[in-house]
Amino acid sequence: MINTKIYKAVYGLAEKLVAAAKKEDRAAFDALFTELKAICVDNENTDKDHPEQWETLADFTEELEDAVVAYQKALEKAVAINSKDHLSSIAYSMATLQIELGQTDEAIKSLEAGKISANKIEDKDLKAEISELLETLLAD
Repeated sequence: MINTKIYKAVYGLAEKLVAAAKKEDRAAFDALFTELKAICVDNENTDKDHPEQWETLADFTEELEDAVVAYQKALEKAVAINSKDHLSSIAYSMATLQIELGQTDEAIKSLEAGKISANKIEDKDLKAEISELLETLLAD
């Protein structure tokens, strides 16, 4: 379970990051991103570490390769706490970036792992998205 204070801070920063991106306010976006990254780094390997903060960081990381690294870290945290919801959503997000980077084999592996995790979640839309993307890649 993510610490409530950290969850609120991460969620609040995510909302502000979206607003800054919409306004194309680079300075605000960069400052907010730095703040979010600091939360992740400060909490890393403590009892406050959680995949949610790393997944959020990855969601706002602009360099695709760096985002994949952040998703990988989020995935490791999700494995550690056996969070099927996080394992599924992270796998899907990571796969979409891997496709953009031309890493189809890695994307297939991510989706296959995500599909297994998704068997245990309630989010039917995410289950469907994972399955559909995997089928598309395997058909190519």
